Amino acid sequence: MALTLSPVELVAAAERSGSPGLLAHHETWERVPLGEIADVLNGFPFKSHAFNHDNDGIPLIRIRDVGRDASQTYYSGDYESQYLVQAGDMILGMDGEFRVAIWHGPPALLNQRVCKISIRNPRNYDLRFLLYVLPGYLDAIGAATSSVTVKHLSSRSVQQIPLPLPPLSEQLRIVEALDDHLSRLDAATEAVAGAKRRIKPFVTSVLDRAALGISLANHSGQAGVEGSRRLLSGFSSKRFDYDALPHLPEGWFWRRSSDVCEFISSGSTPKAHLMHPGSGEIPFLKVYNITQDGRVDFTNKPTYIDRETHNDQLKRSRVRPGDVLTNIVGPPLGKTAVVPEDHPEWNINQAIVAFRAGPEVQPEWLALVLRSPFVLSMLQKTAKATAGQFNVALSTCRELPLPIPPMDAQIALVAQSAELLEVSDRFAAQVASTSLRAQNLRQAVLRRAFTGNLVSQDSDDEPAAGLLDRIRTEREVQGVKPKRVARRPRKTVAPETLPPPSASSTPPPTASVQQELPL
Repeated sequence: MALTLSPVELVAAAERSGSPGLLAHHETWERVPLGEIADVLNGFPFKSHAFNHDNDGIPLIRIRDVGRDASQTYYSGDYESQYLVQAGDMILGMDGEFRVAIWHGPPALLNQRVCKISIRNPRNYDLRFLLYVLPGYLDAIGAATSSVTVKHLSSRSVQQIPLPLPPLSEQLRIVEALDDHLSRLDAATEAVAGAKRRIKPFVTSVLDRAALGISLANHSGQAGVEGSRRLLSGFSSKRFDYDALPHLPEGWFWRRSSDVCEFISSGSTPKAHLMHPGSGEIPFLKVYNITQDGRVDFTNKPTYIDRETHNDQLKRSRVRPGDVLTNIVGPPLGKTAVVPEDHPEWNINQAIVAFRAGPEVQPEWLALVLRSPFVLSMLQKTAKATAGQFNVALSTCRELPLPIPPMDAQIALVAQSAELLEVSDRFAAQVASTSLRAQNLRQAVLRRAFTGNLVSQDSDDEPAAGLLDRIRTEREVQGVKPKRVARRPRKTVAPETLPPPSASSTPPPTASVQQELPL
């Protein structure tokens, strides 16, 4: 981890650029380091042997819980009361995305890599204003932090963030205006998110109903009769239970993939010096070139091999237009597409398997069936997991049972499914566009707020310079020094005797704000 510039330097660089974005502030405002208006308490490294998921003890706030109202992890050991988080407290995740939110759950403990930010005097700085301001600065810090794996944020960097300091009355007016604008935008965004959640079940239904011969026109169709159930009674498989396959419509049969395909073969990967990015003779497909919506996208980091490698070392993995590809290494598994006619010959790497349809099956039908969640689930159940990676054996692909209808039914169902999926794709594109516009609108509203253009200035407000002087005078009078935090819990607080939430003159925000608009 390396933060290339300090938070102060980041803000200065943004202002010099002329486009500070969410790091802007009005010319009449001041800036104040976060550490001068709030205390930052790092969480404690509680021992994992006392963690449980049985509601034994007290909830433990971990990185994953920032932005949620509950934790699934409980801690049953000793702890000090200073690490208790009450409803209305602000917490910040210090790994990964650097999310900030208000905790709305029950009293809970602050685990390591999460910190609590407590406003010292709400008459100087409003907690809700801080909740709106802080994500932009965390985003900037995240963008300037290099990391090999997970990005980390230090409490020192948090304390150094030069926050905009408007007069308190103006802070409150800005919060009221933002609550009004963004609550309506959030309601619209949630409606869009709900529509987005419905797309996947719709696609699943279309693919499964087509693959199993259930009417696409309504939901009352039945999947056939016993007499047309299968043509696999003479075969056995260690991977699939052929006798448990569902019934199919009259004239349909379950067939092994190896019986309806001319060949089924996995790809190969040559040595690195034989692969050429950007240009070459033979296009070489990798898993990321197969999209989730059933297409080959060779514009995504295109790689080529020369013809000699294609015809010699990678002879077994040559494919041609009309071949059906699916990945056998994931997650995710089940990315399937028909090889397009953009090139007369292609090649594939070892994470992809190619099916070449025989005379009984259309390539487009084969691709539709392999995308079907029902058929895909049969493959996924055979996958072996190694270090978080799922692998399906080539021999499994050859034994995979496939529903095969008459040729005219294949053609008709492929056409019907394509029409429905095209509607789904158009809807998904509209949802994505609407979501992007909502994010841009949110950012625009926040920029107006932090440049002082969302609400008017009031000459009767205490000047920001006077507020800054008062904050620093209070610090001097109180003689505030960084607290030394004990590294070992000494005092046990029983969960049933937890202290009530501390009283505050500033009501807690009703919603959490994160760097990314949740969709």
